[in-house]
This record gives sequence, structure tokens and C-alpha cells, in this order.
Amino acid sequence: MTTASTLLHLWLPYSQMQTAPMPVEAASTSGSTITLADGRTLVDGIASWWTACHGYNHPHIRQALVKQAEAMPHVMFGGMVHQPAMTLARRLTDRLPGDLERVFFTDSGSVAMEVAAKMAIQYQLNRRREGRHKLLSFRGGYHGDTLAMMAVCDPEEGMHRLFGDALTPQVIADLPTTPETLAALEALLSERGHEIAAIITEPLVQGAGGMLFHEPETLRHLRRLCDEQGILLIIDEVFTGFGRTGTFFACEQAGITPDIVALSKALTGGTMPLAATIARKHVFEAFLSDDPLHALMHGPTFMANPLACAVANASLDLFDQEPRLEQVRAISAQMTAELEPCRSLPGVKDVRVLGAIGVVELDRLDDPETLKRAFIERSVWVRPFRRIVYLTPAFTITPDELSRLTSSIHHVLKDHLG
Repeated sequence: MTTASTLLHLWLPYSQMQTAPMPVEAASTSGSTITLADGRTLVDGIASWWTACHGYNHPHIRQALVKQAEAMPHVMFGGMVHQPAMTLARRLTDRLPGDLERVFFTDSGSVAMEVAAKMAIQYQLNRRREGRHKLLSFRGGYHGDTLAMMAVCDPEEGMHRLFGDALTPQVIADLPTTPETLAALEALLSERGHEIAAIITEPLVQGAGGMLFHEPETLRHLRRLCDEQGILLIIDEVFTGFGRTGTFFACEQAGITPDIVALSKALTGGTMPLAATIARKHVFEAFLSDDPLHALMHGPTFMANPLACAVANASLDLFDQEPRLEQVRAISAQMTAELEPCRSLPGVKDVRVLGAIGVVELDRLDDPETLKRAFIERSVWVRPFRRIVYLTPAFTITPDELSRLTSSIHHVLKDHLG
């Protein structure tokens, strides 16, 4: 039983520890179900921050983890490599578009994005374009909680607004989703393009910004503008990668190849921390030199952890062997049909679905904790944030489990809005 005394030494994420309600305690997981320490079971609607794409405790992933643990849980990646990492790097580059061919492993999405930014800035330096040290990102965007990434998130985003004066100023623009915002971005780049090393964006959906969707055409505009200005395009697929938007990578829907892409979250099927920053050939070649200073001087201690690489390979096996993208299409169709009745509820602003992402946007959300407790009372795990109630379930969720989630959203919003 979780009590105040048992939490004495914990510092929880995104929580004001003085006022936050007592968290529930998880005891075990299976498929799309979380079993709590008190015996209650919850259907998980968010797959542990979108990571558990195959559901929890998939036997193939578990077997890969045990086998690798018996052979080699970890070894340093400095001056030494191992088969799980080499295999994973090859399999990732085989699936990515174009000549994205060099993989740098880290351990979280935020760090993968830090490495992407570092690569982009050093790429310009190594190419003797010393003035290009700024990053351009977009309002509504989110790329992690580390210091440099906070500087490229939406400046009005509540989590990071406090740090405004402590961050290195970057360039923030409106995402070019309309002719007007595209013209504004073109004008901005005409004036300041010579300062910018890279443009950073999330493809098709700005996740933590409120599950804000945009069309593939937006990515094509960014690719064109980067090519015209000599700017690198960094795509943050930490959330969207591995089938979440309906294609294996979201950038596929735009038919573009970014210069650098960051992956994490579902990379290991929600089992181990692992991330990857993958660069195109011309980016990698800019670091090749007789000068040691031209090398990428970065190296996390647990980089390319063999356990994590082994389960990531097992996760890719499942994408090869089981109909994950078909399951995403079925989830998308079911959520579209079953969330639509929420549109008529008072206080609901929009209902939208993209792949295995379902969103009910509210006019306002003053008390998310009350909604969270109401969802738990209905035996589902749904965590509203900002102004949205959303679902990002495992791709293996059953239709009945998904219906429990969608019907719970309708009932809870009906009871608590208005």
C-alpha cells in the first residue's frame, strides 16, 4: 500500500510534491493491463508514455532480454562494439528513408535530440560556416526537458517558462501550416538563415504541445526551405516513430528524408531506455578529418547498452512478424468512430485521430486530477494534460479493451464537464 511514508525518498516527475495527490502503485503488467498493488486492474490507454507498442511483457522481448543478460548485460562502447548494437544500427538504417546511415546511440529521447542539435551545429562549424549556431523550432513544439532542449520548446510552454532567462535564446517561429505562416517563415529565413544551423520539428503531430496535428505538406515545405538555405533538417520522431501515426516513421508520409532523425520511446517496445540519433551520409562525412577536434565528442556511459539493443532488435522482429501497422489502422478506425460522440458534449472543442493517437480537446481543463481519479474509478489509466484527454494505446490492445477506454472518456467527460 502506497502511503506518504513510503514516498519519503521519491521525487516524482511533473509533480508539485507538496500538493500532488498520492500516486497509485503498480505491481505488474501484461498486455494492455496494469495491475495495482491493491489488486485492482486498469486498462492502459497511454502505453506508458507511448512506449509499450507491443503491449507489456511480450514473451519474445522478455526472452531476448533474459538471453542477453546471461551473455553480457553491458560493456563500454568506447573503442569496443558488440553484435546487438551493430545489428540494430543496420536494421534501423534499412527502415529509414534515403541515406540516413550512421547511428549514434544514447539512452533517452531528450539526449538523442541534444546530440542531434550538437551534430548540426558542429556540422556547420566543420564546414567553416561559423556563424550558424542557432536552432529554429516551432511554437507548440516539445523536444525534452534537458537544458538545450528546453530552449527549443514552445517558450510559453508551462513546464519550462520559468527558465527563460537561463536558456540560450534560439529562434522560435510558427509552424508553416498556412500560406501566411509559410510566408512568415520564408521571410524570417531570408533575414536570419545565415545564423541557423538546423530546423527542428516533430513530424505530423506536436505531442506534448497538445497533440496538435499538421499535414505532410508542412514537412515538405521545411525540407525545401532547408535545402534552399543550407540548413539541416532535424526530425524528432521520439513520439511518432515505430508506427504511432500509421506509417513506420511519420516522415514517410511526406516523402522526405531529414538530415538527422532522433528515435526513442517505442524503440525497445517500452522495455529498456534507449535512443538513437541517425545522420545522413553528408552529415557524417563532415566529421571525418585529420583534426581530432572535428570528431563528435560525446559518449554516454551506457551508450548502446547490450540489453537495450537486444530488446530493440526483438521489438523490430515483432514489427516484421506481426501485423502492427494493420492493427494501428484498426485502432484508428475504432477510435474515430467511438470518440466522435464526445464532440457533442459541452466543453469539447475538437475530436481528432491520427494513427493510434486519439484526442478529445476541451475548451479548458482546470482540474485534471479529478478526471484522473474518475478514470481510475472506471478501471482505466488515462492521464489528461493541458486541455486534452488522449489515448495512445498499445497496438495489441483488443477491441473490447479499447472500447472500455473510449466509453470511459465519454462517460467521465459527460459527468464532469458543463
